[in-house]
Amino acid sequence: MSTVTGPTASTHDHGTRAHPDVAPGEIAVGVVVGRASEYFDFFVYGIASALVFPAVFFPFMDRLEGTLYSFAIFALAFVARPLGTILFMSVHARWGRGAKLTSALFLLGTATAGMAFLPGYATLGTTAIVLLALFRVLQGIALGGSWDGLPSLLALHAPKERRGWYAMLGQLGAPVGFIVAASVFAFLYASLEERDFLAWGWRYPFYVAFAINVVALFARLRIVVAEEYQGRMGELELEPTPVGELFRAKGQHVVIGAFAALASYALFHIVTIFPLSWILLFSEQSIVDFLLVQILGGFVAAGGIVASGLIADRVGRARTLGGLAIVIAMFSGFAPTLMEGGKIGQDAFILIGFALLGLSYGQAAGAVTANFGRRYRYTGAALTSDLAWLIGAAFAPLVALGLCAYFGLAWLGAYLLSGAIGTLAALGINRARNFKS
Repeated sequence: MSTVTGPTASTHDHGTRAHPDVAPGEIAVGVVVGRASEYFDFFVYGIASALVFPAVFFPFMDRLEGTLYSFAIFALAFVARPLGTILFMSVHARWGRGAKLTSALFLLGTATAGMAFLPGYATLGTTAIVLLALFRVLQGIALGGSWDGLPSLLALHAPKERRGWYAMLGQLGAPVGFIVAASVFAFLYASLEERDFLAWGWRYPFYVAFAINVVALFARLRIVVAEEYQGRMGELELEPTPVGELFRAKGQHVVIGAFAALASYALFHIVTIFPLSWILLFSEQSIVDFLLVQILGGFVAAGGIVASGLIADRVGRARTLGGLAIVIAMFSGFAPTLMEGGKIGQDAFILIGFALLGLSYGQAAGAVTANFGRRYRYTGAALTSDLAWLIGAAFAPLVALGLCAYFGLAWLGAYLLSGAIGTLAALGINRARNFKS
């Protein structure tokens, strides 16, 4: 393990000093690797929900209705995720962090591989849909259980003047996971006939996801079970706390934290999953070309995430998040026009949307987690993230596609605006509460 020297050993929250054997850079590597693997799984399923599952599991419906049902199953993982967090916190309390992470990622890999081998509706009928929903629920439970506390450990060891920079590092896993997942699907979609792609080609990304999970597991275990990290997490009380006690003591902060990230999380699926379904259903644009634009958008988002760290260290994380919420609110006003503007307008929507996503998402995680203090930070940060995903992102593709298909694209702007309002309201409440205290 590397050693912290110079400025990385500066005083952090609660007046403690960085542990001499705990390096923020090494923690950051574990965070990025772990998040990238999770997001790859995440986007493989999401892209398949738009491009594959309506035809494979809902062929008895028209394509729009089949996609809506596919997006309903997509949302199940986010509903199950808080349950997974609670369940695996119990595993952690009884058997330790290593056992928790190993069992959670084993479950995630099993559920993902199960989807890869799952026959479609033509073979199993309704049973295929039930099994797909079951595997999706298991994915959500596993994702909830995969919380390792490394982002919190990183935040508590980051120099005070660099907290925005270190906060954004873990968020880079999202664009990395999306770029790889979209690239795999673009290659398969371009290389295979549609019949072959729907019969067997779509299964390969799920096999890859299983392999990546195995690699990521060992990369993360190397850190979380190391003696110096285990000891430091114990010193900082980054351990599970009873959920009932957490909500009695800090429940309001869980809710405020979830809504503080709402603008970013609402935008998340509006520029990644929803547009794929819209292009397939209502546009003449090539899916491969559109995926390539989204891949470019992923790189733009990665640049935005890096920039968010620099901006946040100058003006503060909450101000960065609030300022981007205002910009997203402005973007919501012309987003419908762009989506109606043909290829040029749709591509502009994607690139602008990804830029705003990167800038806002880079500081969306943990902007108000300092409110939890030491005792409740580990469990509080996990459940805050779960709730943010559930409120802001879980039903975004389903709601956006349904409203826009039946009532017009103006509802796309309304959805984004609601997320921006939620963020600004939560940040305002948080600031008022801190001012009074």
